[in-house]
Amino acid sequence: MKASRWRVWAQMGSMGWRDPAPETLYPDLQIGLLPRGRRAYSPGRPPQGRLLNSGQNFRGDSMKHAFLLTPLLLSMVVLLPGGETLDDRPGWVLEALQRAGENGRQLETALTKVKPEQQRGLHFLLENMPDGDLRTLDSGLLLENVEFAYRAWENSPWKERITEDLFLNHILPYANINERRDRWRKDFFDRFMPLVSAAKTPSEAAVILNQKIFPMVKVKYSTQRPKPDQSPYESIEAGTASCTGLSVLLIDACRAVGVPARFVGTPLWSDGSGNHSWVEIWDDGWHFTGAAEATGDVLDRAWFTDRASKASREDPRNGIYAVSFKRTPQRFPMVWNPDADFIHAVDVTDRYTEGVKKIPEGKAEVRFRAYLAETGDRCRAEVVVLQESGEILYEGTTRDERFDANDHLTVILPIGSALVASVKFGDLDQQVAFIVNGDEQLIEVPLEKQEVTDPSGRAVASLEKYLAGSRSDGSIETRDFSKVPLSREDADRAARAIWQDHAARIMESRSAEMKARVIEMGSLKMPFSYTVHGDPPVTGRSLWISLHGGGGAPAKVNDQQWENQKRLYQPEEGVYLAPRAPTNSWNMWHQANVDDFLDRIIENLIVFEQVDPNHVYLLGYSAGGDGVYQVGPRMADRWAAAAMMAGHPNDARPDSLRNTAFTIHIGGKDNPYNRNGVAREWQQKLADLQDADPEGYRHWVKIYEEKGHWMDSEDSAALPWMAQHTRNLRPEKLVWQQDDVTHDRFYWLEEKDPKPRSRVVAEIDGQKVRILEAEGVTKLTILLDDSMLNLDEPVFFEKDGRPLYECSIDRTIATIARTMKDRGDPIGMFSAEVTVEIPEKENSE
Repeated sequence: MKASRWRVWAQMGSMGWRDPAPETLYPDLQIGLLPRGRRAYSPGRPPQGRLLNSGQNFRGDSMKHAFLLTPLLLSMVVLLPGGETLDDRPGWVLEALQRAGENGRQLETALTKVKPEQQRGLHFLLENMPDGDLRTLDSGLLLENVEFAYRAWENSPWKERITEDLFLNHILPYANINERRDRWRKDFFDRFMPLVSAAKTPSEAAVILNQKIFPMVKVKYSTQRPKPDQSPYESIEAGTASCTGLSVLLIDACRAVGVPARFVGTPLWSDGSGNHSWVEIWDDGWHFTGAAEATGDVLDRAWFTDRASKASREDPRNGIYAVSFKRTPQRFPMVWNPDADFIHAVDVTDRYTEGVKKIPEGKAEVRFRAYLAETGDRCRAEVVVLQESGEILYEGTTRDERFDANDHLTVILPIGSALVASVKFGDLDQQVAFIVNGDEQLIEVPLEKQEVTDPSGRAVASLEKYLAGSRSDGSIETRDFSKVPLSREDADRAARAIWQDHAARIMESRSAEMKARVIEMGSLKMPFSYTVHGDPPVTGRSLWISLHGGGGAPAKVNDQQWENQKRLYQPEEGVYLAPRAPTNSWNMWHQANVDDFLDRIIENLIVFEQVDPNHVYLLGYSAGGDGVYQVGPRMADRWAAAAMMAGHPNDARPDSLRNTAFTIHIGGKDNPYNRNGVAREWQQKLADLQDADPEGYRHWVKIYEEKGHWMDSEDSAALPWMAQHTRNLRPEKLVWQQDDVTHDRFYWLEEKDPKPRSRVVAEIDGQKVRILEAEGVTKLTILLDDSMLNLDEPVFFEKDGRPLYECSIDRTIATIARTMKDRGDPIGMFSAEVTVEIPEKENSE
């Protein structure tokens, strides 16, 4: 332990006191600390220091009489609580404590209680924090911030790539700008660390956070936010934030999980259109992104890229600055608080202006802003730019209120050209003639509501109004507008609105069960656990549902099997989800309740984890393999592929797997229950089905001849094979073989009163729908949309080669809404339906 020689002063009894008031007498020795080299008293310079005994600051002008004892200099060793010596505290720490005023006690407590290995971090904060924070922050906030910042850094996979300087300046800080100082660190660590558990780099983690946290905390962009410089909790409480508040929230989320992040902005774009703020994260260099403006799974892309490239260091108002918690000569220009000078920055303008995109000679950038004249709100309008001859030069979409106010649809067009912009939003349509007269020209298009004479358009407008209301008067299907025939375009528009409404309601109503990782249906519960792997594709993540073994055993045995299943497989990409069977019976995965639970899991994960419903996979081991034999065929329209490992099919049949890839993995010596034997039987059945129908029944059967029930993980070869396959929910041909557990919908067929073991084979060929087989079925509903055939033309129905019906089929909101509600699958929405009676075979010949 190092000893330090310090000047001390003593205040003993009433020696030297000129003030006779008894309450001013202090009989106990008080030891005060002075910075090295400073005298206890100098003429014209009041002494300043710290009382160790009381933790109070002192100034000589208030305690001048005590310094009559300054000739007494003692040489002594002063040890602080926790074993820290005075040499461990830089001289500026005492200066910071003095500037803290009465709050110095809180800072002293933090200095006393901080862990030795975290002292460097606390010292950094005290050395660099604004004086306002020194005077107000309590020890609890500081200690919790330091503790969880170090924890996030030390536990991150990229820890070795983050230097201490990066950590101190861009992970450790508790604030970004002048926002309210919230105690967010532990909360955000607990909330957001699970989201990035599979991330391997800071970039991966930042992208995931940008995609997920804003829907998770229900904060969106709005110019109607309470104030620009909101703290994270202020934004969460308001539900809205500006680019500044969104950036603060994303940066704090990044820092909470150990990703270096900083606040970046410009006080004024070079075109004079306003200020903007965004985020930079460090991953072997600084990379930018817009908060709540995720661009897929990549960084360094944003709507403001081109505008930032025109920044200028020559005019400080047009520069780009990144906040630095460490003090620098450059202050960060906060346009919402222009007189503030306590936030420091570095000038990063040059990094954004390198590689400026050059506008071709004779052309200029034209920007479009469409808004509703009635409210002034920007809207997502379709813009078509045409020459006078009618030739289309450009098509795009304007930004609505979810986007930054300076983010406009930008088009490069020939200077001097006379053009027309057709701008359409729903039933609002406006034509605007303009001449391209220079760079960064802004075309503003007010859209006024007009009476819609088209019944289809009116129906969708009524739907959108209905979805925006309270919806306390029944379901969509009961509304008059739901039965109005729609155009193809309006059907697509209605489907988008219904899906967005559905996703928002699922997010709101099922957050609790997703957080608890338990789904309840009646008296049964299905706990589940999942991990996320790899980078999400553009279309969304894949989902791998993995069924555990066990069955016919006490709950603790099946619980252990579930724990094993959680770790049994790991896809390269996707959500790997292991559900716990709702019962403990031998046929725990055979029962009808399993289908309902799995439907709900898929519906939830589409919304909460952005799962692509065309890439959902089913696999299971042992009793879980039994379940795949059962659930795989009867829910075949849910799966892109299914994999059965070490199970037994019981009475299941493979007929319904015509459009679902299926793989079987079994040990050649897995003799109990004849598992190996029935696997070979299914291998032959699948081969025979494929021989009779070569375009269907994709399969792979792998028998590990020397293995028993346990295949030493060699069965994991199934996963890359499965990942090659994608679900097709609208196949030209399907085979629907009902099990003893029946379903009322399968791909594009419905049967309202399904019978066990009934069978339907149907196909679509052009405008014809053919029922090739129908056993135990008297009535079928066919679901259709324009991707399957032309709904503007008559549709023909045949059974056994003979005509049944010829009719035109309307697209309706009712069908779209019902098919969405049935499955919660955005790809599973159909716009038209027709129900046909199925005659007995002898009556059709």
